[in-house]
Amino acid sequence: MNGQTRANIKAGLEVDIVLKQDQRTGKLTRGVVKDILTNSPNHPHGIKVRLTSGQVGRVKNIITPS
Repeated sequence: MNGQTRANIKAGLEVDIVLKQDQRTGKLTRGVVKDILTNSPNHPHGIKVRLTSGQVGRVKNIITPS
């Protein structure tokens, strides 16, 4: 699923995000969404979220529940 559309992202979903300090390398961090921080319905670089761990980054992949 697409991490650029806010409607696709809900609290409790498992996602891969890129942290601010990892934007150059593209290193992904996996976690569970706690809060959605982007207000606009779409964002070209991914919707910004806060994970339950407290890390903040932009969603690159939504891990679909198996």
